[in-house]
Amino acid sequence: MSEKISGYVEHIIYHNEENGYTVLTMAVSGEELTVVGSIASVNEGEYLEAEGDYKLHPTYGQQFQAEHVRVAIPANGVALERYLASGAVKGIGEALAARILKRFGDDTLRILEEEPERLAEVKGISDRKAREIGQQIEERSLMQNALIFLSQYGISLTLGIRIYEYYQDRLYAVLRENPYELAETIRGVGFRIADEIAERAGIRPDSEYRIRSGLYYVLTQASAQGHLYLPKGELLQQAGQLLGAETEVMEKCLTDLTLDRKLIVRSETGEDGTERVFVYTAQAFFLELHTARMLRELNVEMPQNREEIRKKITRIENEDGMELDPMQKDAVVTAAEHGLTVLTGGPGTGKTTAINTMIRFFERERRSIVLAAPTGRAAKRMTEATGCEASTIHRLLEVSGTMDDAGREGKFARNADNPLEVDVIIIDEMSMVDIYLMHALLEAVVPGTRLVLVGDQNQLPSVGPGSVLRDIIRSEVFPVVKLTHIFRQAQESDIVVNAHRIQAGEEVRLDNESRDFFFLQRDDIRVIQKILLVMVTDKLPRYVHADPFDVQVLSPTRKGVLGVENLNPFLQQYINPPGPDKKEKETPSGIFREGDKVMQIRNDYQLAWEIRGRYGIVAQQGLGVFNGDLGRIRQICPEAETLTVEYDEGRMAEYSFKQLDELELAYAVTVHKAQGSEYPAVVIPLLGVPRMLQTKNLLYTAVTRARQCVVLTGDAQIFRDMVANETEERRYTTLAERIRELH
Repeated sequence: MSEKISGYVEHIIYHNEENGYTVLTMAVSGEELTVVGSIASVNEGEYLEAEGDYKLHPTYGQQFQAEHVRVAIPANGVALERYLASGAVKGIGEALAARILKRFGDDTLRILEEEPERLAEVKGISDRKAREIGQQIEERSLMQNALIFLSQYGISLTLGIRIYEYYQDRLYAVLRENPYELAETIRGVGFRIADEIAERAGIRPDSEYRIRSGLYYVLTQASAQGHLYLPKGELLQQAGQLLGAETEVMEKCLTDLTLDRKLIVRSETGEDGTERVFVYTAQAFFLELHTARMLRELNVEMPQNREEIRKKITRIENEDGMELDPMQKDAVVTAAEHGLTVLTGGPGTGKTTAINTMIRFFERERRSIVLAAPTGRAAKRMTEATGCEASTIHRLLEVSGTMDDAGREGKFARNADNPLEVDVIIIDEMSMVDIYLMHALLEAVVPGTRLVLVGDQNQLPSVGPGSVLRDIIRSEVFPVVKLTHIFRQAQESDIVVNAHRIQAGEEVRLDNESRDFFFLQRDDIRVIQKILLVMVTDKLPRYVHADPFDVQVLSPTRKGVLGVENLNPFLQQYINPPGPDKKEKETPSGIFREGDKVMQIRNDYQLAWEIRGRYGIVAQQGLGVFNGDLGRIRQICPEAETLTVEYDEGRMAEYSFKQLDELELAYAVTVHKAQGSEYPAVVIPLLGVPRMLQTKNLLYTAVTRARQCVVLTGDAQIFRDMVANETEERRYTTLAERIRELH
């Protein structure tokens, strides 16, 4: 049974503004007591009422673990004077607090709550100041009451504060009438949470509010799978399974959502004459449409003397002692003549050489150039390959830590009102760019700027929604240069040669006579696990002269014995075992330990990072850690409930324990998550792979992540089946159609 305590705050040891986690000392019955719990806001001298249990901490001794905390105004004269003098009420200090108590005595608390205007009777308090003090006390009381009310619905303190700040006193009506509104307005509240709140509030399962919210939720979940729309039949089927609702009721709610302009319904007639009905969220539909429009506006011809361009390319070749193939030269000519150019090709086909020649050409033309890629690792590779500084697209657009109205994207300082002031923009690894990032980039590019999009269209599509590079190429509207010739140096790598064989659906020799491409036939899961471990910790680091941290296990799947969810704790156990010098944090998904390799699994535009120089002095600061960023846990602080991760370039980012759902162990990652990254060596388990994931482009993407060596282990028949499987992950996108419509 929980206990109740009350007293005033003597000293705040720690307070986390993000999640409210607080460590403080309280004077309770004349004794000092350490209290730990979540408190929205607290000041020294304030009076607390707490409910919880006494716990014995192994390091800090007896503490009171507070489950529920309420900041109250004490009725006792001494405690009330101390509360007022603490600074809890802005504008009242020690002297003024004493005068207030002297004037009103035991009636002070009632005056503060019911007749604050009478504070003007005290010397030093004007009528205006009296009203301000009364307003402060009323706002604190309203917020406390609201948080207590929200806690009845299972809403956490952090989420409760967000809801209260948005709705103020309207929140009571919203929770009682339509809790599903929270899923549309409050970041962090999805349909599932709103549904739980609605159930506690007694909302009927067949409520139209619920069905409308459920339909919208199914579409947003489809976005998480990469889709921009769903066929109407598929939407109703998935929503019916989620909601248990009749089709007629869902059809009516779908019409209402369309009339409210929250959804867009489009009918199109297919080549076979059948009508197809697509359902988009309004945001997704206009995102595709605006992206298509901006691409069209950039696609301007810039007449040049083609013969003169080719002469300049020849001079660059002579100076650099190289020879471009005809398609590489065409890529440079096309980039010079057009506002928008797409350069695509597989590994070893000379994309980097073509990019370098473009850079040299435009530099001679006195054009300003910027290079960018979707991730930090891809940008670093681009810098190394070109000798020119490349940044992430987010940094190029000067991302800030605020969210847009959908709570999804960060705000970018570079946009239509503040475009990039540059002549040429070259973006690498375009297969990774989703529709949101592409839209943000295009908003910051003015017509007349040359935009060169470089990527391998045969890679897996972006983690985020859309299939931007493929759709741009599929539209057949923009100039596309496709490199197909594999250069002699690349032909010496079986990684490159076999990647092209995989893409062409040709047989790949698995005889292990290669120097950089190996297949170990094994059919025992435990044996495969041991091979993965030995390869990562010993054989491959020595073979390619790399740190074990840089050797990556790539699994086709999350689930299953050889999926990342099982492989990560297995590899962690041996690569980074527990020790007395390593702090740990247990989470619902597993254990994080100091020294662990981790990956950020969603874009967090608000997460601050800093680069520290000598003696720990901060040399650089910024905002934003992004989906796919790899790092290492450097510190876990249980007292402050924080965990610090070091990312590329020494960026140190601090997470509160409440944010750890943004991180995953990364000793093994899915092939999807490895997009755009390159590692010295990779190990790929191929056993028990679900049939739907046995695709050629997944295998192709996995193999091409390795720079020096790739080791596959498992069933050779699965490998052959994947090479032969032309089926690709289907994404519902219509960017190509929107482009053609505008064209």
